[in-house]
Amino acid sequence: MLTPAHRYRSDDEDSARWVGFPFRDGDIVISTRSKSGTTWMQMICALLVLGTAELPAPLSVLSPWLDWLVEPRDVVFDRLAAQPHRRFIKTHTPLDGVPLDARVHYVVVARHPLDLAVSLYHQAGNLDRVRLAELTGQPAPTGPPRPRQPLERWLASWVDREVDPRAALDSLPGVLMHLSDAWARRHEPNVELVHYDDLLADLGGEMRRLAELWRIQVAPERWPELVEAATFGRMRERADRLAPDTLGVLRDRRQFFRQGASGQGRNLLDESAMTRYRKRAAELAPPDLLRWLHR
Repeated sequence: MLTPAHRYRSDDEDSARWVGFPFRDGDIVISTRSKSGTTWMQMICALLVLGTAELPAPLSVLSPWLDWLVEPRDVVFDRLAAQPHRRFIKTHTPLDGVPLDARVHYVVVARHPLDLAVSLYHQAGNLDRVRLAELTGQPAPTGPPRPRQPLERWLASWVDREVDPRAALDSLPGVLMHLSDAWARRHEPNVELVHYDDLLADLGGEMRRLAELWRIQVAPERWPELVEAATFGRMRERADRLAPDTLGVLRDRRQFFRQGASGQGRNLLDESAMTRYRKRAAELAPPDLLRWLHR
């Protein structure tokens, strides 16, 4: 196991919590940017590993977000140590911030950055900032909330925003840095990239592919139930058990599963803004990654 090359920190995350984590053979680390299909991949892992659509605990308990500061590190470690089944652990940290272990599988889910950004915009309006500050020990926001920009204007500004990607992982530079790092590792035997649109187009095929890669045996008669349980509509119906919110951070759990579609971000930008997006993306990521990501 190698020490991570970088440490990523924010008000509610710290990738240093990974250092010293005792991995087990076959562990699965789900490394995604926010709103890229994290919970979807956690659910897929739960269904494959446990072999049932009736989960024994909320998804966020079965698959904790290890770097999130709202729970003490030792509590999360102890919960994972007590799990008798194969473990699948959530992180929003790029792979260069996570210890890499040859016994562990790493899966990175990629989504078109503009669609991801639209989901980020709506997610921001669904967060209870006071509760989040309380859980992370940050000063609570005061005064009335600032008026939000209309989505179209906000999205264009998100495309143009110049930031340090390591300090702003949910920016366009941060998203493409995360994916570029994973893309460079895609030929490693224990690193797998999954495209969000492939999950939309052929969920069953992608689940079977991952089961084969991870050497998980699923009885043929179980597949229809497991695939149906991983559909977006079914997950939205079970938001109380599946939304990543056991501590009251979300205002509305069902709104966490808003649409799960592709293409909205591209439809919101005019031709000038799309040209700027394509130019910025080309500056931030290799062309073969962008061809795969934008298809």
